[in-house]
Amino acid sequence: MRISTTLAALTIGLTLATTGNAQPMDLNVVSRIRQEAFYNSQVMQTFTHLTEEIGPRLTNSPNMQKANDYAKSKFNEWGLSNVKDVPFEDFGRGWDFRSAHVEMIAPRAFPLHALPKAWTPGTNGPIEGEAMAVTLKSAEDFKKYQGKLKGKILFLSELRAYKPGTEPDQRRYDDAGLAALQSFAVPKTMTSDRAKRIKDFRDREKFTRELNKFLVDEGVLATVSISGWDNGIIRVGGAGSRRAGESVGVPDLAMIAEHYNQVMRMLDHKDVVRIRADIEARFTSDSNDPGYNTLAELPGTSKADEIVMLGAHMDSWHTGTGANDNAAGTAVMMEAMRILKSIGVKPKRTIRVALWGGEEQGLIGSADYVSKTFASYPLSTKPEDADLPKSLRPRTGAMQRKPAYDKFSVYFNMDNGSGKFRGIYAQENLAAMPIFQEWLKPFNDLGATTVVSRNTGSTDHISFDRVGLPGFQFVQDGLDYFTNVHHSHLDTVDHASEEDLKHNAAMVAAFVYAAAMRDERMPRKAVIEE
Repeated sequence: MRISTTLAALTIGLTLATTGNAQPMDLNVVSRIRQEAFYNSQVMQTFTHLTEEIGPRLTNSPNMQKANDYAKSKFNEWGLSNVKDVPFEDFGRGWDFRSAHVEMIAPRAFPLHALPKAWTPGTNGPIEGEAMAVTLKSAEDFKKYQGKLKGKILFLSELRAYKPGTEPDQRRYDDAGLAALQSFAVPKTMTSDRAKRIKDFRDREKFTRELNKFLVDEGVLATVSISGWDNGIIRVGGAGSRRAGESVGVPDLAMIAEHYNQVMRMLDHKDVVRIRADIEARFTSDSNDPGYNTLAELPGTSKADEIVMLGAHMDSWHTGTGANDNAAGTAVMMEAMRILKSIGVKPKRTIRVALWGGEEQGLIGSADYVSKTFASYPLSTKPEDADLPKSLRPRTGAMQRKPAYDKFSVYFNMDNGSGKFRGIYAQENLAAMPIFQEWLKPFNDLGATTVVSRNTGSTDHISFDRVGLPGFQFVQDGLDYFTNVHHSHLDTVDHASEEDLKHNAAMVAAFVYAAAMRDERMPRKAVIEE
C-alpha cells in the first residue's frame, strides 16, 4: 500500500507524540509568561531603540558597539548574571556610512537612488564623471579597457527587464502551507563539493583583489551595480575588503533597477551621461579587530552547570535599520530573558542568551563561540590554507568535544524577520518532535501548531547543529521579509509586527523554561562528519 509523504510524516509525528518522552508544560508558569509578555511587554521599546535610536549595526561599526553596550545595560538593569561581551577572531576593520547623494547632471538633471556597499571607500567630497557601461567579469576583460577608464563612473551590470510580481508582498501561512511543510524529501547521495567550494572561494577572492587594483590603477571614480530587486528597493551587502592591508578599490554603489535601467538605455542610445556623486563613508580602524558577542544568564538551581541557550544575531547590514534582520530576533530574545526574570522563575538549568555578531559574514560569531566553548574540528595549519575561512579549511581529525559539550541541552534561534512563530523545525531530530508538540499546546490558540521534521539553514542554530548539539529555528510567517526587507534599505520598523514580536517572546520564554526544567537534557541526533 502506498502512503503519501505528507500522510507518512503526519503519522510518524502522531506516533512519536504518543510514545516520546514529552513532559507537559507547567501551565501556571506559561500563564504568567503570557500575561507578562502580552500586558507588560517591553519588546517594542527594545526593538525601536536598537533600530531608530542606534540604527544599522554592521559588525565592528560604532553602532554595533553601541548595541553591545545597550544590551549589556538592559541585562544588568533586569538583574541577569554574567553579563559580558565575548570576542571572536580578528574580524577586520570597522566601517561607517553616513550619506549618499547621486544624481544625473547630463543629458538632464535627475536624482538617482543608490547606496554604497559596505567596506568600500567614500568619495571624499563630490565627484563628477561620465557614465560608461563595461563588462568586467574576469581578468581577461581588463585588457580591452586599459587606458580608457580614467575619470569614468562604471556601470557593471547588464540592463534587466522588470519582472511584475504575481504574489502578495506580505504572506502568512494558511493550513495548506503549514501542511506542506510536513513532507520530507530523502536527500540524494552527493559527493563532497568542498574542493569546488575552496576553488570558487579562491577564484572570487583573487578576482576581487585584481579588480580593486585595476580600478584604482585606471583612475576609475566609482562603480555602480543594479539592485537585486525591483520596485525601487536597494538590496545591498558588502564589497571592497574589511581586511586591513587589502585594497578596497573605488566607491561601489548599488542602484535601484528602475534608475539603473534608465542610465543603461541612455548609454545604449549613445547619450553622454554625466553623474555627480557624494558618498560619506569611512573605515573606523586600520587593524583587523575582533568582533563581539554579548551574553547574559539566568542562573540555574539543581542543574546549574547545565546550559539551555537562546539567541539571535544583533549585527545587520547598513542601509536600513536592521529591523527585521535582525533587531526583531534580538529584541525577542532579550524580552524572553526579561520575562523569565520578571516573573521570578527558578530554572533547574542555567539559561544563557547570546546576541551574535558577524552572522551576515557567515555565522562567524556563533561558530567561533561554539568552537571555543563546546566542540570543534582540528583544522589545517598549512600555509597554503591560511587564506581560507574556517568554514572551508580542511579538517585534520575527528571532532574534539570540550567538557561543556556534555552539559549542553539545547539552543533556540530567531532570524527570519518579525513574523509570528507557527511552530518549529526539528532539524531531523525525531526524538525532539513529541516534546515540541507538547510545548506548543499552550500556544495552539495563537496559531502555533506545527512541528516540522525537516531542516532549515543559514542561521546561527547551524553552528550548534553541525557539531551535534540540538539547535533549532522556529517556523515563522514570512510577512514581507523576502519580498521587501531582507538585506534592503526598507528593513525598518514599519515592516515589523508588534503583536507577532510579543507572541514570539512568550513562546521563546516558555520553550527555554521548559527545556531548563526537563528531567533530562534534550535528545540529540547523530553527528554526521564529512
